[in-house]
This record gives sequence, structure tokens and C-alpha cells, in this order.
Amino acid sequence: MKPTNSLPNGVMFNAYPDSIGHTLTDTMSLLAHPLLKDAFSLIYVLPTFFNSDLDRGFSVIDYDTNEELVSPGDLEAASGLEIGFKFDLVLNHMSVGSFQFQDMLQKGDESAYKDFFINWDEFWAGHGEMGPEGYIVPEQKYLDRLFMRKPELPILKVRFPDGSERPYWNTFYQEVHYQPLTADDLAGIDGLTDDEAAIIMYRVNTAIAAHEDFRTLKYNGYGDEVIAAVEQKRQYLGQMDLNARSETVWTFYDETLGKLAGYGAQLVRLDAFAYLHKEVGETNFFNKPGTWEYLDRLKQLATDHELTLLPEIHTEYGSGLHEEVASNGFPVYDFFLPGLVIEALDRETNTNLLRWIRELDESGIETVNMLGCHDGIPVLDLRGKEVDGVYREGLLSDDEIQAVIDNILERGGRIKNLYGADGRKIAYYQVNATYFSALGEDEQKLLLARAIQLFTPGIPQVWYLDLFAGKNDYAAADRGGTGGHKEINRTTLSLADIENGLETDIVRDQLKLLRLRNTHPAFKGTLEIWPSESHRLHLTWRNDHHVAILEAGLRSHSFNVSHTDYAGNFSVMRFAREKWQEGKQR
Repeated sequence: MKPTNSLPNGVMFNAYPDSIGHTLTDTMSLLAHPLLKDAFSLIYVLPTFFNSDLDRGFSVIDYDTNEELVSPGDLEAASGLEIGFKFDLVLNHMSVGSFQFQDMLQKGDESAYKDFFINWDEFWAGHGEMGPEGYIVPEQKYLDRLFMRKPELPILKVRFPDGSERPYWNTFYQEVHYQPLTADDLAGIDGLTDDEAAIIMYRVNTAIAAHEDFRTLKYNGYGDEVIAAVEQKRQYLGQMDLNARSETVWTFYDETLGKLAGYGAQLVRLDAFAYLHKEVGETNFFNKPGTWEYLDRLKQLATDHELTLLPEIHTEYGSGLHEEVASNGFPVYDFFLPGLVIEALDRETNTNLLRWIRELDESGIETVNMLGCHDGIPVLDLRGKEVDGVYREGLLSDDEIQAVIDNILERGGRIKNLYGADGRKIAYYQVNATYFSALGEDEQKLLLARAIQLFTPGIPQVWYLDLFAGKNDYAAADRGGTGGHKEINRTTLSLADIENGLETDIVRDQLKLLRLRNTHPAFKGTLEIWPSESHRLHLTWRNDHHVAILEAGLRSHSFNVSHTDYAGNFSVMRFAREKWQEGKQR
């Protein structure tokens, strides 16, 4: 058995099942292409791999494979290529379409899953008063500490079969939909004639179609019965918080980890884990010590299934939370690197970037790093923060972060901010752009950014669109409306796009670097950071007689990568800006 929570050392490809072509089969065909031989050891497939209905996969119905996108042959292909999987386990919530939630809707108090989700009133009993909307409003001292993702209380009112309305905890997305009435829905109302039923049905269905409140209509004395009939057909869309106090939930986690291991998983990303532990009087975001107790229990389950857990959390560098997670035996995401690389290339200075690389090297923190991903380019993470009255500086100052943001926005990026309950902006969060566009669509800068990533301590994760130098997709972002900013970096590449891309220097040169990082023994050794002028980088990985060296100019963006072969001879790969200038002239 491999040591639990020890990361594999290979390079990881990252995509949705349908990011390339139509299904995961097309992605596996790409990974089997001769040009990608030995370039990747892992693939992180985002959760539309499973059955889901919302949030591009992060509202999981169940962890069975999505047969529209994934086939058993895909798992066999990955095994044949000796490529392991990384999957998501969305800890905090599941879709209202899940079997567990639907069973509760149908059976109510008789459901074995009634406590699988969190009854808001039961949770807050004794810590607030019943409000006019029919649920407990916690005392202000508790509300003041509650971390919420939306301005209103995180509640979805659920109608039980007995007609009662019960509030359940709903941190993230929700929608409630009412379905048109039919004659059969009103047939059981005593005294209601067919003509009256037809009139009522017309009025109600007209109101539903217009998204108007059907409860305010006149029902000629049949209001309670008609409203009950409409409410009984209520449908939901959303993500319901799981009740981690229930052993049924922990049995579900254990079964799911076993299922993921059966698919060939090596790594499991714990999505939204910081929201899982809930306690009266706490923030309900990374509560301590409760969150640690949950993580320790999950780690034991993962050990039983020979899996490594990767908790995912965005928070300011100054909070020190990444160090705390690592000190408890978990690898962490390096959400700091993407912004630091942009800052280094734009300002032509290694100061802030090398500070972070040194910190990683000296601390021994295990990370998964990246440039682009399915989300945005993190900026909140780079900030400082005051903790227990002591302010810890960020990796960048607020002015430096703002400069990074401004540069990406000038190059066509979109911004996402965090807002408080009063609607006031409290922090910037992330900028949405492809990494290539964030770098001004400069191929030499993208290539150097990739080299820096591969020479930075950590397991490199490569977003499919970055490998093919994808540009901002403004049409997709606009089609997505207010929540569409992420679609700017999620363009599906056709098989023709892939075929054409594999003929380009920017793709082939990245693959050379990726193959070196994935296979060269030097990267299993130690890092040496050589003194250099601020506009240069000089990094060496050494493992016995195996050596790999990056020498880069942050002004010209030209660089060399030198490495030994198995006989101890040196080879040099030169990546000069002049190459791209000549290409443009041709």
C-alpha cells in the first residue's frame, strides 16, 4: 500500500469529459497520441464524469458514471496508458435530484434519509425565534458570525408529504419551480364543479407561466385545496447541504470513496469541505476543531481505499491556512502561483515569485500547482490578513494585486467579486480569463510560464485549453449571463482543433517540457535556487547524477532548459523569442 496522502510525482492533465471532441473517449484518444507519449501520468476529470444537473458537475446526483460522456472503455484506456485519475468528492452538498433527497420528498418522516440533510429549525432550536416566514431566525450574535455565500439565509423550504413546510440548509444554489395544474390535480376537491375547476386551472397556469404569485388569486372558497395541489407538484433545483452529524452520510462517503477507487482514482479533491462542519456560534466555514476531526475521519476512510485526499480551499495567504492544512498531513493546492507568474512576467522581476518558491522548498509543503483551471485565476489568495490581532503580509501587496487584475482585465478578462449581505463589495476573488489571454496572447510568455510551473515544487496540473493556447471565449461568457464569467475559459475543442493544434510549435514545445517534467528523475530530487539578477531565473533540480536546469530571462522571456540523459550527457532545449518573431514574419 502506498503512503496515504503522498502525492504521485507525475504531470496531470485537466479537463471536463467533453472538453475535447464529444466524450471522454476523445480525450483518452488524445492522451494516447504519439506526441503525448510520456507527457502525463494523471488526469483530473471534472465531475460531469458523474451524474449531475447543475454547476457544471458540482451538483452531483450520484457518483455513477455519466453514460452520455463516459464509457467503461475510457477507464480501460487510462489503465493501459498507466494514467491514474483524480476525481472530486463534493463533501458539503448534493443535488436535489439525488436519490436521498427524492426519497425524503416522497416518504417524509418515514424516509431513511430524513436526517441525511440539515433541518434548519432542528439545528437552530433554542438559539433563535420563529420568524414570519415560518422558520427560526437565529439570534443576531450567531448571525453576525455566520459566513454565507448569498445575502439571504441559506434555506430551502421543502414540502413534506403531510403538507408541512420544513426549512433545510442550502448554502449554494437553489430554484423552486411550479408545474401547471391538470384536471386530475383538482378532481379530488369536494364541491368543485368541472367549470369552476377549468377557470381556476386557467388562472393558476397563467400565473405560473408569467412567474407570478398564484397564492394571491381568488379561489371562491377553495384556496387551501388548490394551493395545496399546486404545492404538491413543486419541483426543485439546487444543492442541499449534507448533515455530517448523521452516520448515514459517513457511510455514503465511505461507499463513494470505494467507488472512485474502483474507477482508478489516485487522488480525490475534497470540494467545499470547509463548509461541512456546522456549529452554533461558529462561522460555519472551516470551524475548528470540528473541520480537523472530519478531515481526520475522511483520511482514515481514504487510507482504507488507498487514496490521497486533496482538500480544496481558497483563502488569503496571510491567514496561514494552507500551512495549517499541510501541517495536518494533507497536500494543498498552490493557488498562489498563477498570479505570481503573471506578476513576474509583466513586471520582469523574480522577487515575489522566488520568495514563494523558496518558501515551498524550505517548508516541504506538498502541492498541486497550476496556471489555468476550470475556475478563474485566483487573486484573493495572494493577500495578507490579520489573524488574532497580528497582520501577516501577503505574497503581493494590494497595489501589486490590483496591477495584476488591471492587466488581465485590459486583455479581456472578466472579474468576480465577493459581496456582503448588504450588497457591499468586500473583496476581489478571482479574474476569469484563459491563461494565454491573461498573458496578452504572447506565445513565448505562455511557454516560459509553463517552464516556471514545471520547475516550481509541486505536481503540475495542466488545463487542456492552456496546452492549446486557447483564447478568451467572449461569446460563451456572454451567453452564460450573470454567472457566465467562467465560460470564458471552458471552450470545447473539436477534433479538428486538436489536430491543428498538435501541428503548432506552442503545443509541441509545451509537450517537450511536460515530457521532461513527467519522466526525468531529477524532479524527484532537490531544488537549488541560484543567485541571479532580479530579471532572471536560475533553478536546478538534482537527484544524484540526474540534473535539470531552467535559465530564463524575464525581460526577453527567452529561456533554456538543460538536462542530463541516462548516460550523464547534457542536452539543451533553447526557447527564444526570436523564434516566434520569425514565425510571424513567415
